[in-house]
Amino acid sequence: MTTLCYAKKTCSIGIHVLLEEIGIPYDLKIVDFSKKEQKTPEYLALNPKGKVAALVRDDGSVVTEYAAIAMYLALEHPEKNLMPTDTEGMIRTLEAMDFIIGTVHMLSWRMFRRPDAYSDIPEAVEQLKVRGKEAMMAAFDVVDEQLEGKEWLMGDYSIADTALYYNEYWAVDVAGWDLPPNVRAHYERMKQRPAVQANRKLEGVA
Repeated sequence: MTTLCYAKKTCSIGIHVLLEEIGIPYDLKIVDFSKKEQKTPEYLALNPKGKVAALVRDDGSVVTEYAAIAMYLALEHPEKNLMPTDTEGMIRTLEAMDFIIGTVHMLSWRMFRRPDAYSDIPEAVEQLKVRGKEAMMAAFDVVDEQLEGKEWLMGDYSIADTALYYNEYWAVDVAGWDLPPNVRAHYERMKQRPAVQANRKLEGVA
């Protein structure tokens, strides 16, 4: 059976949402970051990167990295219409996810949430947090423009929306920030989806 290696408050949130959207049977392997379980020999044998999400497929092979897992799930389940099938639609979906994962998440949120990864000087740490928030809100402004007049990033609901969701969750439910209007509306729509509600129950948020 498919197994998702999952840690709370991480990007694996979005992959969990996708599995719920698809509706296939799966197991959930919780990786407790507070206990550094991602660095155990057992987990590193599964994913040497020491990160989540990791998706263990039925044949035992493992797929890592958000975009790769999301695209795999969408392509394996075309009946769920989670990704456009035309070339232009596919590259635009990848373009949107790449910006969200690379800029909103890895560049901006990581700077805010883990400034100690970049400096151990107290003054620098505080400055990194400020710059991380500024960068994330600027990136959300770009996404806000992309959402103008649309309910979903690609027009129709897609894997790109699940990537945006986990970043919205961090901004609102973890950091307590306000989102630009179109992004906030997207977040509220996401919260109405049963798949997202299942994840929010797992995360312990209303």
